[in-house]
Formats: sequence, C-alpha cells, structure tokens
Amino acid sequence: MSRIGNKFIIIPKNINIKVKYNKISVKGKLGKLKIKINKNIKILIKENKINLINKNNKYKGLHGLYRMLIYNMIYGVTKGFKKQLELIGVGYKAEVYKKGRILILNLGYSHNIIFHVCKEINITIDYIKGANYIINLHSIDNQLLGIVASKIRSLKKPDRYKGKGIRYKNENIILKPGKTV
Repeated sequence: MSRIGNKFIIIPKNINIKVKYNKISVKGKLGKLKIKINKNIKILIKENKINLINKNNKYKGLHGLYRMLIYNMIYGVTKGFKKQLELIGVGYKAEVYKKGRILILNLGYSHNIIFHVCKEINITIDYIKGANYIINLHSIDNQLLGIVASKIRSLKKPDRYKGKGIRYKNENIILKPGKTV
C-alpha cells in the first residue's frame, strides 16, 4: 500500500469540500479548485479529516498521487503557491503588460519574447538597480503554476559555462570549467 496515500488530510475550518461521484471540489478564501479522481479510489470525509481508500491493489501509485493533489488543492485555496524565477545575464529584462496577462522578455535574442499568461496566474516583476530581475508567479493551482514556470524557464535555460539564463530563485547551477591550455 501507499504510505502517503494512507495519511489523512486535515480540513481547515474555512474550507468547503464537496464530493460527487468521482469529482471533488474545494472552495476557500482564495478560490475554487476541482479534480476528477479515478473510480477505484474512494474518498471518506469524517469530521475534519479526509481519508483516501484504495479499492483495488492495482492502483497503488494513484492512491498517493490523488492524496497529494487534494492536499495541494486545500493548501492552494487557503494560502496559495508562489514560484520565483531569476533572470541572470547582461541586458536581460522582463516587463508585464495588461494587468499581468502578457510577459515581455528580453533575453539576448534579436527580438523580444512575448509570453501570454492564463488568468489563473498572477505575475509581478521585482527589480532593484544593480541586481537581477525576479519574476514572481502566484496561483492557487500548484500544478498549473509549475507548468507555466517551467515554460518560462525553457525560453532561456541556464548556460552551463557562464550561468546566464532563466533559473528558479536559489537554484544551484554547477558550472563547467572552460577550456584549459
């Protein structure tokens, strides 16, 4: 059996959870999230705890996965998730237009890159003169936030020799040595 799937989830007081057939919806102060669950995973809600039961031993991996997805939904609608990306390189810039829906990046190419962001994600830019640009991504959906952060990072991955590019805040990049004479 899955060890993570067997753990119960504590429901905070200000959260509404509805289970109908194979769908679970979580509503909190920051928003509402829904997910469809495999029919072989049963959801039990007692008092302020959620427990997932694996009906068939065949779906061990899904048992722990759905438990963590539900936990992330509850955490997202109460506190929200945040990811930070850092632009490292001379002349690399980021700007936000149309209330955080369009991100324009200058990454050393001959043209600017225009990145359209979905309405579920809020983007802000932090810049202190003499430091790097930092892109802040906020959302209640952790899965969507990770996908968008990954796509932005893939526009200019960190160089292995100089370290230039887009990286997650506090990400450690091991630089390769250059040519030796």
